[in-house]
Amino acid sequence: MADKALTRKESDSMGLMEVPAEAFYGASTQRAVLNFPISELRFSRSLIRALALIKKFAAEVNLEFGDVNEKVAGAIGQAASEVADGKFDKHFVVDVFQTGSGTSTNMNANEVIANRAIEILGGKLGDRALVHPNDHVNFGMSSNDAIPTAIHIAALLDINERLRPSLEDLLKNLREKSVEFMPVVKTGRTHLQDATPIRLGQEFEGYAGQVERALERLEYATERLSDVALGGTAVGTGINTHPKFAGKVIAKLSTHLKLELRETENHFQAQSTLDEIVDASGQLKTVAVSLLKIANDIRWLGCGPRAGFAEIALPEVQPGSSIMPGKVNPVIAESLAMVCAQVIGNDATVSIAGLSGNFELNVMMPVAAYNLLQSIDLLATASKNFSEQCIKGLKATERGPEQVENGLALCTALVPAIGYDAAAAISKHAFASGETVREVARKETKLTEEELNALLDPLKMTEPGLDG
Repeated sequence: MADKALTRKESDSMGLMEVPAEAFYGASTQRAVLNFPISELRFSRSLIRALALIKKFAAEVNLEFGDVNEKVAGAIGQAASEVADGKFDKHFVVDVFQTGSGTSTNMNANEVIANRAIEILGGKLGDRALVHPNDHVNFGMSSNDAIPTAIHIAALLDINERLRPSLEDLLKNLREKSVEFMPVVKTGRTHLQDATPIRLGQEFEGYAGQVERALERLEYATERLSDVALGGTAVGTGINTHPKFAGKVIAKLSTHLKLELRETENHFQAQSTLDEIVDASGQLKTVAVSLLKIANDIRWLGCGPRAGFAEIALPEVQPGSSIMPGKVNPVIAESLAMVCAQVIGNDATVSIAGLSGNFELNVMMPVAAYNLLQSIDLLATASKNFSEQCIKGLKATERGPEQVENGLALCTALVPAIGYDAAAAISKHAFASGETVREVARKETKLTEEELNALLDPLKMTEPGLDG
């Protein structure tokens, strides 16, 4: 039995409930705490912020319509602002693995805001006659439209405020390295085998291009996420809400957050599916795949320093081994690679969640929200870290240029002059004898030294247009 000195009684539609005396949440939240002792996972700061701001501007609009009086609306607005600012985060205690609509988290927000509003008005926590979590804080809304709207807004905030700037920083550093490394000619590789020469800067130009397109994918995702479900209430029909309620709340949110939010034109699809969230997660997965390719290439290019490619030198950020002195590993790239794996796995969870819409409601909103927002957060932090602690400090070595003359794929440049079969024979001869393509071609063809120099100029091979 709970210690009476440490608890107080609150009520909801199911009756009385003991809650911690210092808690700003109420009976419905406490029931959820008892019903879902599943994990240590809780919603992110951005989702709590988004949900609180919805409640804040809902109170302003409800005051305008005369559905909530000025005193109550003002207190709700102040309380919701404080929640949005993070002052009550410790009172958001419901597990991510809860009711599939997120009702428990919606009620957690309603109760915290209501109790803080009661306190502002000088009342006693739990005095639902003064400020009611459903009748006042939640007026004009349902969990079924408020929660998906909060998910979209939270994702937009995290993309705009965190992920986009991180990728822009990575793009900047990759472009700078592309310019720095452009004079460095090295052996290209296809199928992990030697290929025709390429500039190290061109490889980095490719990486920059991947990140450019990642940013374009974010633009697409944010456009889709800007369509929100608020206004549909329970099943998409908008029962128990003013016809202009959602539009006015969304306009206030857009202005406050500097977003271009809009009420969906089809509430039935917006609440019965997670299609836009699934789509956004898919874009994040593609970004993760791009970053994983870059991270792995950096690891390969830096492998060595004696027995590998060692064409770039990675910043030395920590000892690489507990047993091998002097060993330095590509740990920043490895960290990013693991984040990418996590994001790809998160997308699978979001996809399954998206399959779980039945008739008028999806019932895996919380787990979809958690994984989507975690993916944004991880990509933001890991790409910024990769940019600053790895890419920024990369140095080109002499290993790449030194190996170009030994490359057997140089024979490709001889094909226009002597034909494919003859060039292939020179390559095989060079491999067997240990000679270079130039040395064998000098003996086996009638090409002059001037012609060989022109054909086997590695710089021209990286930009064929240079030879006219």
